[in-house]
Order: sequence, then structure tokens, then C-alpha cells
Amino acid sequence: MASLMENLIQVLGQECDAYEALLDLSQKKTQVIASANLENLQKITDDEQEAVSRINCLEKRRAEVTADIANVLNRDVETLKLSRLIEMMQSRPGEQAKLAEAHDRLQSSVRELRRINEQNRELLENALEMVEFEMNLLQASKAAPETANYTRNAYSSGVQMGAANGNFDAKQ
Repeated sequence: MASLMENLIQVLGQECDAYEALLDLSQKKTQVIASANLENLQKITDDEQEAVSRINCLEKRRAEVTADIANVLNRDVETLKLSRLIEMMQSRPGEQAKLAEAHDRLQSSVRELRRINEQNRELLENALEMVEFEMNLLQASKAAPETANYTRNAYSSGVQMGAANGNFDAKQ
């Protein structure tokens, strides 16, 4: 049982480190989004994908160790949460403290990561709205006024003056 707890503490520590690295990337991403640097944004996104992949591998290892601990304790792995396991470790205060520290560190990192990801999402939405606004502005500036020509039945047959092509020209 002691080696299983050491494995769990080790995996949780590695998972905390991986989440903190992802958190660092997300903070850098905020600055890159604000500066509209697409090249750096792509690089950070690729780095984030690698970090998420590492986290997924560590999560699988954590789930395996937790399942082994649940088997030893004769508990259901679905109901055995880390907070419950910390409570159960009262007879081993050293391991309990390490486990509680890893749990708190992990929760703190994930909470901060959620906050920054929400902030980045809002920044990206604002950037997309600005691009859409600028596209509409460009298209509106190309539209010319209609002539005031009417048919015999008083219907407008006005045509646009100036450019007949209302499509966006990417070469400009």
C-alpha cells in the first residue's frame, strides 16, 4: 500500500507540474492574442497540444494507480475521490500531508487555468468581432449608391453606380 501511495503522490506531482506548464503557456497566449501575433499563437497552440497530451498520459497513470489503491482498500474506484483518500490517510500523517499538498496544488492550477482560458476565449471572440466589423466596413465602402431610375409602374430599377463587383478583393 505504501508504494501505491508513493506512486500516486509522484504521479500527482508530475500532473501538477504539467498543469503549471500549461498554465504558463496560457498566460503567454493571452499576451500573444492581445498583440495579434498569429505566428507565435500557432507555436503556443502547438505547445499546448503537447502539454495536454502529457497531461492525458499522466491522468491515465493516475487512474490506474487509483484503481489499484481502490482494490487494496476494497473500495469502489468510482466513489474513491482524492479528498476521501486524504481523509482515510489519518494514520499516516506524512503521506496525508503530501497528498493534500498535491491535491491543493492541482486544484489551484486547474482553477487558474480555467480563469485564463475564459479570458483568452473572450479576447479571441473580441478579435473575431473586430475582423468581422472591418470586413463589413470594407464591403460597405465598396458599395456605391443606386441611381434613382423608376419604371413606368413606379418600381425602382436603379442600378449601382461605380463598381459592379461587390466581392471582397484580397489583393488590396
